[in-house]
Amino acid sequence: MTQIFLCHAGIGPIVSGEALVAADNFSARYDLDRINGVFSRPQHLLFGQSYKNKILVLNTAKGGVATAWMLNEMVARDVAPKGLVLNRANTVLAQGAAMANMTLVDRFADGDITKLIKTGQIITVVPEAGRVELASG
Repeated sequence: MTQIFLCHAGIGPIVSGEALVAADNFSARYDLDRINGVFSRPQHLLFGQSYKNKILVLNTAKGGVATAWMLNEMVARDVAPKGLVLNRANTVLAQGAAMANMTLVDRFADGDITKLIKTGQIITVVPEAGRVELASG
């Protein structure tokens, strides 16, 4: 049985993959090593972990306009997450995800998404429908 979490309609293509989850915030500029594809800020809960081809499930976006072009750069270098699932995004992150054609959803009806999904679980993000599906098993 698939568990479904409803959220606001998002942007980007439908993606499926392994979730990488932390009750922490997200900045492409300050948290990531965009060359090697790992979280690089020592204070981040995902420090040292690879985000490449994972669906990041995090609390909220932080940072400014640099995130927008950095997401696009990461996609161009093939060192990007498959998508972003956040409790709360901001307009800068939404613009960056749109420019990079990266999946982004936020604002979940069921509460804190970082407590509902666990690292390693397989999820499918359907942005246009505003939902995240958690595969059972």
